[in-house]
Amino acid sequence: MEAGDDRNIFLSTLPATARDRKIAFGVVAASAIFFSATLPFSRVQLPAVPAFVASYQSALAINDLITTILLLSQFSLLRSRSLLVLASGYLFTAVAALLHGLTFPNLFATSGLLHAGPQTAAWLYMVWHGGFPLFVLGYALLKGEDGGRQITGSVGASIVWAVIAVFAAMAVAIFVVTEKHHLLPLLIADKGYAQELFGTALAVWLLNVVALFVLWTRRPHSVLDIWLMVVLCAWLFDVASSALLNANRYDFGFYVGRLYGLGAACFVLGVLLLQNINLQARLSRLLYALRRESASEQRRHSERERLYTAVVESSNDAIIAKKLDGTITAWNPAAERLFGYTAAEAIGRHIDLIVPSEKLDELNDILTRVGHGETVARHETLRVTKDGRLLTVSLSISPLRSLSGEIIGASKIARDVTESKRTQAALTQEIEERQRIFETSQDLILVTDTKGTFVQVSPSSMTILGLKPEDMIGHSAMEFIYPDDLESTRQEMRSARRGHLMRNFETRYVHKDGHPVNLSWMGTWSDPVRRHFFVGRDLTEKQAAEAQFRQAQKMDAVGQLTGGVAHDFNNILTVITGTIGILEDALAHDPQLSAIAKMIDDAAERGASLTKHLLAFARRQPLQPREVDVNTLVFETIKLLRPTLGEQIQISPLLAENASPALVDPNQLTTAILNLAINARDAMPAGGKLVIETSNISLDDDYAAMNGDVAVGNYVMIAVSDTGTGIPPANLERVFDPFFTTKEVGKGTGLGLSMVFGFVKQSNGHIKIYSEEGHGTTVKIYLPRATGLSDTPMESLTTTSIAVGNETILIVEDDALVRRYVITQIESLGYKTLEASRASEALEIVDGSNHIDLLFTDVIMPGLMNGRQLVDAALARRPGLKTLFTSGYTENAIVHHGRLDTGVLLLAKPYRKSDLARMIRLALES
Repeated sequence: MEAGDDRNIFLSTLPATARDRKIAFGVVAASAIFFSATLPFSRVQLPAVPAFVASYQSALAINDLITTILLLSQFSLLRSRSLLVLASGYLFTAVAALLHGLTFPNLFATSGLLHAGPQTAAWLYMVWHGGFPLFVLGYALLKGEDGGRQITGSVGASIVWAVIAVFAAMAVAIFVVTEKHHLLPLLIADKGYAQELFGTALAVWLLNVVALFVLWTRRPHSVLDIWLMVVLCAWLFDVASSALLNANRYDFGFYVGRLYGLGAACFVLGVLLLQNINLQARLSRLLYALRRESASEQRRHSERERLYTAVVESSNDAIIAKKLDGTITAWNPAAERLFGYTAAEAIGRHIDLIVPSEKLDELNDILTRVGHGETVARHETLRVTKDGRLLTVSLSISPLRSLSGEIIGASKIARDVTESKRTQAALTQEIEERQRIFETSQDLILVTDTKGTFVQVSPSSMTILGLKPEDMIGHSAMEFIYPDDLESTRQEMRSARRGHLMRNFETRYVHKDGHPVNLSWMGTWSDPVRRHFFVGRDLTEKQAAEAQFRQAQKMDAVGQLTGGVAHDFNNILTVITGTIGILEDALAHDPQLSAIAKMIDDAAERGASLTKHLLAFARRQPLQPREVDVNTLVFETIKLLRPTLGEQIQISPLLAENASPALVDPNQLTTAILNLAINARDAMPAGGKLVIETSNISLDDDYAAMNGDVAVGNYVMIAVSDTGTGIPPANLERVFDPFFTTKEVGKGTGLGLSMVFGFVKQSNGHIKIYSEEGHGTTVKIYLPRATGLSDTPMESLTTTSIAVGNETILIVEDDALVRRYVITQIESLGYKTLEASRASEALEIVDGSNHIDLLFTDVIMPGLMNGRQLVDAALARRPGLKTLFTSGYTENAIVHHGRLDTGVLLLAKPYRKSDLARMIRLALES
């Protein structure tokens, strides 16, 4: 038995030991041997002794009743449902034994009492011996390792209802076997037992076998289980001797069977009585041990009291005791030092001696709470000293109890936290400021341990590297640094640990999508906390801006050079063209020399045309800007283009009805459109489609931030799109350079696009080219509107009403800079974003568990799958997914080129934030 396990002192919960099993088996074996020895004499008729029956029934009823009381006493402590059922079973057998004796023939009356008939006693015997195994079955099914399920209500009420149920059941049984016995089969015939008795007795016997089997299988067994199995074995011998193997009342089997029944009643009772004796012995030992422990405890208490007194007197915290009415009863030296009052001055006075007037209500509330047994821990408040100073103190107040447990006062520990509060407030403010800096920093802030493992990462990692802080924390920095920069980073960290401040060293990190991100770092090492601290600034935008600036400088330099050359060349050509006429007149009589002069004149004309293009690129050509209806100009230009381009080129004008007039030189604009159309024709040697489109557009701050040469405002856009071979990415940055061409020698001067570029810039406009190899090219010209910066009514409505949302959008864009810009804009509209740089990455996200409301993808992307194919694959996986395309081509060009089905949603680049917001809502709600 384990010490301290109170439930294991009861038979119903005490685990059976091997010794218990051996004793029980011995009893069953002895009973079986005795049963086997008496078996041949079961039908030997013996003299009728009614007194035996009366004695047997009385003894049996008393045994079972005592057993019932002992089991109910255990139930009242354990509250086990199974014990209540078993106690009810023993009560049932006690009542059945009494009723059986009262109705037994020739015992108290010829046919028995209670209106008993000739069959009453026999049927009561069957009810009695068949009912008890049913109770055992209930006990076996309800019991568990710890007594099984417990009742939740009143123990007394449960016992009363169990007794009522037992008596009600016996009342029903006695009614049936007395008043309605003629409805039951005959068990007793004139000459002895009837045949039906053997069938009924066999059923009762088998019911006992079932109860024994179920109890055996319900492991683990308690001591009570073992002895209940012994009882059931004796019960089997009883039924077999008294009803199955004998022939009549008062034969040998009749007497032997009842002796088995009496023995069955004694087994559990004897064990329960032995248990009570053992409990008394144990209680005596416990009482003796408790007395010894009490004496020892008193000695320890006295020693502890002396120790506590010394602790209180030497404590640095003020310890004060007071009554519930606030009268001070104890005041240690620390309280004297803290509040300035001596113990003699404080003891006996009210605690409001040190409480400011505005805190008196708080004091009364605390005393009330302590009076109800509540403990107040670490309560910060104000207290006043003898000299009038206010202190911030931390109070811990507990109830003081008498030996009887009654609350008689309160014990208070007071600690001065005035200075620590001031220090904590300053520290909290500093931590908060640093945390805000950490969370809002646009730079990447990293903290690593001595091994280079990240312990802190600022949220800006998501913007700069595409990684969440939790994706990096716990990982080594070496997993994210570009391989070529590992050694230099290690050297910088070693240098920092030697006390050198790390300043402005560059290290590339690997972005989530695989491209390197160049970062400029500052760092330091803290020896007290053994941590490296780094601040990294993303150089991507700076380098892009520098590259853009260098390109602008290059174009300006080339323009200045070109303009100077063209100016001087024009001066030379002026002399040539001015004198060639004189020469032609002088040589008119010589045809051969006249032809030579004509060749010189043609060359001069070509030189003049060349200088005209060069001056256009250098933005030094004389322009005559005026208000021009771009739709009319484009329409007239197309008339010139049809015979020039040939029948193999299909021209599609798509002109916006509300296109505003532009402030531009119409002749130069016509020349620019012709140049773009001829370039488009040359890119479509086998024929194709040319789309010329006009529309109103506004370029906002976000677009201007990505294109440094753009002024924010409203423009008229003219787009020229072809379905030609496209321009390789490596050539896109050079297409506007003068004399740059990919055409064969003699098929182009390389000045067409440079002339268009110079003309647009000189007109205060903007030009953008989009191209994909194998798909075609779109050149967009943005010219200032003649009407100024005012918006059209529709544009004003679009600008002022920007739609927002909270859905999740998957953004697929291969250009890292554009992707970062798009993510920033979409997240500013309230949406949650996921990102991918190619179609394969996007499909991995689609196949994952992420919830996606909209797929926003570029049309043309590197790799085996373009945007159209990505959408088809995504819709096959998620049929309800909403989609939105974006492209540098115009919508009309792409749709009519056949790369997108009619009716799909496309957001053409460039676009303003309001256009992005509107198209996202349109896609989500379509």
